[in-house]
Parts: sequence; structure tokens; C-alpha cells
Amino acid sequence: MMKLIIKISLLVFLFGIFDGYAQQKKSDIQEEIAGLRAVGSPSNPKVQMNWSRYHDLKQMEQFYKDLQKAYPEYVKYESIGKSYEGRDIFVLTVTDFKHGDANRKPAMWIDGNIHANELQGSEIAMYTAWYLVENVHTVDFIRDLLKDKVFYIAPTINPDSREYFIYEPNNMHSSRTGRRPFDNDGDGLVAEDLYDDLDDDGQIVMMRRKTKTGKYKVDPENPNRMLMVKPGEIGAYEMLGFEGIDNDGDGLVNEDITGTYDPNRDWGWNWQPSYVQHGALYYPGTLPETQAVKKFIYAHPNIAGAQSYHNYGGMILRGPGAAEDQQFYSRKDIQVYDALGTAGAKMLPGYNYIVIHKDLYTVYGGEIDFLALTRGIFTFSNELMTSYKLFNNKEDAGLRGSDEYIDFDKYLMFGDAYVPWKEYDHPQFGKIEIGGAKKNYTRNHPGFLLLEDAHRNAAFTIYHAYHMPKLEVLETTVKSLGANLYEVNATIWNDRIIPTHSDHDVRYKIERPNLIHLEGAQVLTGMRVLNADFNETVEQRFQPAQIEVPSIEGMSAVKVRWIVKGKPANLKIIIDSAKGGKVEHQVKSEG
Repeated sequence: MMKLIIKISLLVFLFGIFDGYAQQKKSDIQEEIAGLRAVGSPSNPKVQMNWSRYHDLKQMEQFYKDLQKAYPEYVKYESIGKSYEGRDIFVLTVTDFKHGDANRKPAMWIDGNIHANELQGSEIAMYTAWYLVENVHTVDFIRDLLKDKVFYIAPTINPDSREYFIYEPNNMHSSRTGRRPFDNDGDGLVAEDLYDDLDDDGQIVMMRRKTKTGKYKVDPENPNRMLMVKPGEIGAYEMLGFEGIDNDGDGLVNEDITGTYDPNRDWGWNWQPSYVQHGALYYPGTLPETQAVKKFIYAHPNIAGAQSYHNYGGMILRGPGAAEDQQFYSRKDIQVYDALGTAGAKMLPGYNYIVIHKDLYTVYGGEIDFLALTRGIFTFSNELMTSYKLFNNKEDAGLRGSDEYIDFDKYLMFGDAYVPWKEYDHPQFGKIEIGGAKKNYTRNHPGFLLLEDAHRNAAFTIYHAYHMPKLEVLETTVKSLGANLYEVNATIWNDRIIPTHSDHDVRYKIERPNLIHLEGAQVLTGMRVLNADFNETVEQRFQPAQIEVPSIEGMSAVKVRWIVKGKPANLKIIIDSAKGGKVEHQVKSEG
């Protein structure tokens, strides 16, 4: 408990450092040509972007090109694989390439848009890359961060689905998947024919039919709102579901919706078949998109933190996805998650920090468990957008069907968020009316709210990245033991919250240990010092010059010792940590 209190106190202290770094220098203000720069934002970015809209794949790739061209010393982008339909899956690498080997810096993985209708994850991922490089010469904190860390940013890991949702008829909930053909009932209709856009307006809205036995009536104060009638009242309408037709006469409208799949059920940890976990395919990693991401993750053992963006609900999620996997989250690891997640809840008003299986629902084969439990990476998944953001009403937060969305459209969108009800002659239902919320409303942010949430979520991932391991040699001593033998001691300090290895990682030996090597002396023996006061040590029996340390915990130190022959001179200590980076320290010679 005391250790947790200390960590939280340090967290509060570091918030102060974060704020201090973000202050603009007076000289920077004087250099502004015109106007006044708003703190926290670039006044004249090299890459002009409209962060109040949703970009298609062509626009996104142009953004990657423009950012790399404007900041070649900080940005490169590459395709890590192809989607099912042959589209590139791009990853932006953002770091200061002039300082250190990018492959050896602690890395933050960010992705979004694994589901088709979760558009804003891509925008927030792109905004993060843009914000980092557009502020690198203005904000000292960002400059120093990119020297120490590297960001791998995949704005969309399901490009087929993104294009499908933007350019094909959909409603706010469809499609989570994409255009891969799945005919679930053998009628010859496949997943891309899920919905019929009756009036060809690009929106799949609701259908209603007038009837005195219906359970709904129109709200007299707002024609977009449907109200359930009270007991004893005569109804006016029955609701017929989302816009569409019964293609095969089986009495079901849009019946092939169950023929889809869920790419967030395709990962390798605790995968379950579709009869247990709806949306799973044939085996873990069926999808080429999943395979491409996994290949990249495995090829980059320096990834120490990860963030995946979804919608909806205003949640900062951590694993596990299933209750039976709670055993793999140790007390130490949960303390790290709690420190970061609690800070995130402060940075994101209206968002709650919660556990997936406990506070949401069970997920088998999810990406978050793959990253956290297969690779030992501290991972969060944010469910973007919440009704709290509409009027800052905590009592209504998270309720997508609430009246707040109707009022928000009335007062702030001026009717732009809904398709007005109109008559339509349906081939099966006869005279009906169609109307309702547009596909890019409720789950996806309205434009002016998108920019704010983009910055707050980017700030959370930047904060997460800042607290990935940062190692340094805190102090060294050289002591004569007589008989031409010398004792060399070193203290290695991790200055951030995240350890070099999660407790889960250490337990299951996912990543190799940290290696602390002494150069410049004939080493006879090496050891970890468990307790310097009582001289309690653990000997390194093989390769004594290179001491293996399972983990260096956050805000903690480890001590190592070597016994060497001959008076040492020009000693160098090299720390080699997969997730903590590579650090070299020259030991000052005596005399």
C-alpha cells in the first residue's frame, strides 16, 4: 500500500513537470509573425489538417506523405502488409532519428479503426503523430520525449472496412467488419449486402409504419424523437427496424447481418470459436490484417506500451477480457495500470477507467489481451465518445440512446445530425416512413468535439509513453579488496512508472532479461545485490561480465557488482534492455 501511495504521489509530481515543460518560451512568442499562438497548439503548422472531419484512405496516405516530407528527421511511414482486398496497412514511425537507434528506444504502439464504424480512432492516431512533430521545436517536453522514445502509429488496421463505412450505405452500428463475403444462410447474399438503402441517400436509418396498435408516437416538441405511449394511450406507429428489405422472403430484414465477423476476436490469447465467441473466424489470425500487425509487434520487442482506439462509451479499458484470465494480472502490474489509468480519467472528463470483463462484457481473442498477455505490454483500449461530452451531464454519461442526442442536434447541430422522416412505398411493408440519426452521429464525434477529444486522448497516450522505462546509471563505486582485486558497484535507476518487464512477462519469460555488461576489466565474478546492507547477493554464474536482471521496476533501482582483477581504468557499463533501451555509462577513473 505504501509503495502505491508513493507512486501516486510521484505521479502527481510528474504532472507538474508535464505542465512545466509545456510552457512556451518568451522567445518563441516573439518569433510569431502575426497573431497570438494558443498554448498547446502550433500556430502555423507545416502540414495543414482539418481535425474536425473524417478522412478516407487516399487523404490519410497523403497526410503520411506530407508529414514525412515536412519532418523527414522525425517521421517515416511504411506498409506493414496488405488487407484482404489488397489495401496497404500503414504505420508511421515518429521519433528523433538523429538521437539514438529508433529500434532500441522504448516504443509506444497506437492503432485505431479495427472496426469499420469506429472512425475517430484513426483521426486521433494521426493527430498524435501530427501534434508530436508540429510541436517538437516549440515544446521542450515533446523534443526530449522524441529523443528518448519512439511511436509506432497505425491509424487504421482495417482499411477495407473504413472505406466501406465512409462510401457505402451504413447505419451508426454497421459495419464492424468490412466487405469480405460471408453468406450465413445460403441465400446467395453476402456481407456487403447487409443493408438496402431504400432512397439511395447513403444513410441507413429507421423505418416506421402508422398503425393504431403501435407502441410509439411522435414527440410533439421534436419530430425526430419517437416516444413510447403510456398505458391507456393509443399508439400511432410501429417501429420496423433499420432501413431495408426481406431479400429472400424469410420474414427477416437485413438477415445477413449475422454473416459478418469481428476482427477483434481474431487474436491469439484465449481465442474461442464462433459458437463460444460470436464474430470469431476459423482460427486465431485468420485475417491478413491481424497477421500483419502481429508480425510487426513480434519484430519490435522494444514496444513497452500500447493503445488501441475504439468507440463508444467514454471508457479507458484494461484487460483481461475474460474473468478466467484475471490470474495473469498481478498486484504489481495492476498498480502500474491504476497509476496510468487514474491519470487518464483525469485527463479525459466523462471517461471512466475500468476492467473489460468486470465492468463491460467478456471478450475472447481480443487485441488488448494479445498485447498485454502474449507480449507483456502495458495496454489500454479507449472507447471514444460519450454522451457526457454533449452537455457535460454526468448523470447521462454513456447512454447512447438518451434524449441528450436529440437536444444536442437541436441546439448545436441545427438539425444536421438526423434525416427527417419522409414517406416511402416499401415493396413489402407498403406505405412507411424512413428517417433517424445519420450513420456518423452518436458513435462518432461531431466535428468540434472531435478535435478536443483527439487532443485529450493523444495527451493520454503521450503521458503513457513518457512513463515507459527510462534507465540511467545513478552511481558507481570502485573499491580495492587487496591482492590486486577490485570491487565495482553500480546502481541502475528506472525513472518512470512502467517497469522494464511486467510481472506477467517475468513469470512466463516472454522477453529476455535486462543485460548489464561491464567492459574494460578482467571480470572474475558478477552478481546482483539484493540487499547492500546485509551483503545479500545472487551470483551470475555464466558470463559474469554480463549480469542478467529479470526486471527493473518503475521508480526503483537495482544494484549490481563485479569483482575484477587489476586496477580498473576506462570502465564502461552498458545497459541493454529490450523495452528499456540501451544506455552506456563511462565510469570515472580514480585518481
